[in-house]
Amino acid sequence: MVFGQVVIGPPGSGKTTYCNGMSQFLSLVGRKVAVINLDPANDALPYECAINIEDLIKLSDVMSEHSLGPNGGLVYCMDYLEKNIDWVEEKLKPLIEDHYLLFDFPGQVELFFLHSNARSIIYKLIKKLNLRLTAVHLIDAHLCCDPGKYVSALLLSLSTMLHMELPHINVLSKIDLIENYGNLAFNLNFYTDVEDLSYLQRHLDQDPRSAKYRKLTKELCDVIDDFGLVNFTTLDIQDKESVGNLVKLIDKSNGYIFSSIDSSVVEFSKIAAAPLDWDYYRTAEVQEKYMKDDEFVQKTSKTR
Repeated sequence: MVFGQVVIGPPGSGKTTYCNGMSQFLSLVGRKVAVINLDPANDALPYECAINIEDLIKLSDVMSEHSLGPNGGLVYCMDYLEKNIDWVEEKLKPLIEDHYLLFDFPGQVELFFLHSNARSIIYKLIKKLNLRLTAVHLIDAHLCCDPGKYVSALLLSLSTMLHMELPHINVLSKIDLIENYGNLAFNLNFYTDVEDLSYLQRHLDQDPRSAKYRKLTKELCDVIDDFGLVNFTTLDIQDKESVGNLVKLIDKSNGYIFSSIDSSVVEFSKIAAAPLDWDYYRTAEVQEKYMKDDEFVQKTSKTR
């Protein structure tokens, strides 16, 4: 079995930065990582990618040749990639034996809650290559500072979860910057746990721009509450402890943590039922590598 992440989210949510930071973290804890760039508009990559969609198709070429805008061009590129899925499969085959995969997708949100091509690409790869993937959906944390934008983020997250049908983790990215946008109306747990949204509606009613949509907002919040699927974890990509906590959630969702334990019912039930305390620094080789990093040791020693 091959494990990995499908990294998605709106433009500016930090997907490329996330892939760069996550690949570095996983490499440091002993995993071989391959980053697959499937964003044809991302021509300034901070990481070294194992597969780059621009070797197959470029957004700029599509836009000039077919007189399309960036949104239409991205849809065309995803359609083209779906029809040429064999190209991706051949590129992936040398990697699946011993690599952990990170798929960096475009930021056009319609691809993940409306169009079917991105989902088809993922499912074809899962079926043909026996992949175990988790969707990591990034949302910029500053949206919590605006009740209307936060409700929109909830709707987007819910729609994406239902459309993609993958193990799914919603992440409030750039949490270290949230204070720069002002005080939150409630404590952070309210936004991560998606608690009673009726309290949020009172703040929306105070905004003259959204007051006239009071009934619509209430109905939308009721839909989110009725499904009861959406919650968030937080992430500061520059903080090792924050990244490590997220990796634990991802590994539990796609089954990575089960791959190295004995296949006994007791062991499986311990991990499935209890809070995860997975020690990523358990091997002597990795421990020795980090003994020189005093700051890292101080941060991780609390979780051991």
